[in-house]
Amino acid sequence: MAASRRRGRLTAVAAAVATAALTAGLTTGCDAVGKALDCVQTADAIADNVTDLQQAVENAANDPSQADASLDSIDKSLREIGDKTDDADVNKAVDDLNKAVDNVRTAIRNGDETPDVSPVTDAAGELTKVCTS
Repeated sequence: MAASRRRGRLTAVAAAVATAALTAGLTTGCDAVGKALDCVQTADAIADNVTDLQQAVENAANDPSQADASLDSIDKSLREIGDKTDDADVNKAVDDLNKAVDNVRTAIRNGDETPDVSPVTDAAGELTKVCTS
């Protein structure tokens, strides 16, 4: 139920950003619109990856490789957004999320079967906020 609400909220946020980006595009050009949409789309993908990570951590006893796969997906999305922006706030949010992902990965490697993923969730929320402001 929470994932459904989160997706709905992200969809609404993405629509608002798209509208703002399109309006801004009338005065700033298509490149700014494309970057804003890329940021929102990547943040949305990361939100999905974080949900997958939370579920993978809950099911770690059954399949520990799921958490690694989710972390890899987040890493890939972060590289994509980092490559597409030169915005300092977005880059800081990406760096913070990278650090949180690295901490979870280290905890798993050190044998923690239920690492705290709340810093990842918080950092992903911050990235979404930065992409939509």
